[in-house]
Amino acid sequence: MANSLRGEVLNLYKNLLYLGREYPKGADYFRSRLKAAFLKNKDVKDPEKIKELIARGEFVIKELEALYYLRKYRAMKRRYYDDDK
Repeated sequence: MANSLRGEVLNLYKNLLYLGREYPKGADYFRSRLKAAFLKNKDVKDPEKIKELIARGEFVIKELEALYYLRKYRAMKRRYYDDDK
C-alpha cells in the first residue's frame, strides 16, 4: 500500500511541477513553494493523512487549471472584443 501512495505522491508532484511552468509569478517561484510544501510533509507516515494531502494537491491542480483557462479566456476576449466604454 505504501508503494502505491508513493507513486501517487510522485505523480502529483510531477503534475504540479508541469503546471507550474505557466504560473503568473514565474516557474522558479512556484517550484520553490512546491518543494517547500512537499518537504514540510515528508515525514507523514499515516496513509489516511497522505490521502488527505493528495486530495488537497489534486484540488490545487484543479485551481491552477481554472486559473490558466481564465487567463486564456481573458486574452481571447481582449483580442476579439473592444472595450469601448
